[in-house]
Amino acid sequence: MHAVARVRVVLAIGVVLAATAADVHAKSAAELDRQTETALRGLFGSNDAARSLARDARAILVFPNIVKGGFVFGGSFGEGALRVGDRTDGYYRTVSASYGLQAGIQSYGYALFFMNDSALQYFRKSEGWEVGVGPTLVIADEGLSASLSTTTARSDIYAFFFDQQGLMAGIGLQGTKIHRIHSK
Repeated sequence: MHAVARVRVVLAIGVVLAATAADVHAKSAAELDRQTETALRGLFGSNDAARSLARDARAILVFPNIVKGGFVFGGSFGEGALRVGDRTDGYYRTVSASYGLQAGIQSYGYALFFMNDSALQYFRKSEGWEVGVGPTLVIADEGLSASLSTTTARSDIYAFFFDQQGLMAGIGLQGTKIHRIHSK
């Protein structure tokens, strides 16, 4: 590896570590529940499609605050809760790594709406579920959200992003792994 490439790798790792330093510890269950509830209220208040789909969703996995950073090499990290009805069914961590044309740091949240029992069961049985492997996942951007309703929703899982802050080109779930954690 060339010296310049090594410097880039070290810088990318430093950016990611600095970005996630405050969130590396496992949050308490009460803290995750509070953040999850606040995130869902905000999402439902600003997105009619999310509010509508929530009525039929079997479960919603909410990651209220993901921190993403990188320079050529990048990564993201966050913790969240799986909600079934009005109760928390488990706590999860999301982690991703990426390589490519990227630079910056940002935070955002996302929620995965599990629309059928088979998608939810697949997720629960997976030891470290990789997004994009298994049930069909659709990212509900502004265009899709405007036309999405419970009668047009046919996919297994819908992803909604919210509260995006910072500067980093692109947002996606490629290469993301989600696994269950035991929160304090």
